Amino acid sequence: MTESEIIEFVTGLPGTLVFTAGPDTEAPEVAWGDTFIWYAPDGEMPKRQQPFATIVTKDYPGSDTASRLDRPGVFRLNIAVGRAAFERLIGYPPASHPEHHAEFDYTVIDRILPNPVYATAAWISLLNPGEQARALLQEAHARAADRHRPRSN
Repeated sequence: MTESEIIEFVTGLPGTLVFTAGPDTEAPEVAWGDTFIWYAPDGEMPKRQQPFATIVTKDYPGSDTASRLDRPGVFRLNIAVGRAAFERLIGYPPASHPEHHAEFDYTVIDRILPNPVYATAAWISLLNPGEQARALLQEAHARAADRHRPRSN
């Protein structure tokens, strides 16, 4: 999938808000070109809620270079999958990631990997993902929507 195909797909999920940072936005310059995807049924950008997915288009020197996004045409889809799905997909709980970080090649294209920076928060990543990303995004969207619903006593 391309970045545009991912954005088109998630835009079709109910209550989804997509924001791509750029010079015409209030986002810091370092984020320009990156896309943030929230469950926001009111259409307003959440102030305290994390996105359920992001698309990162470049390395962040000093903090996020493991994926080598400096390669032509390479981008990373990051998805908040939750602890249970992370363990199912990666094979260990998110909190254990520091012990496993060095086991992964974060530059591999279209493979489900722990996010090189946010794995302990149950985020996975895929570089230039294939069709498997659709199901993962749908699942993350459903989790985000469920967390947004008021709880009954």
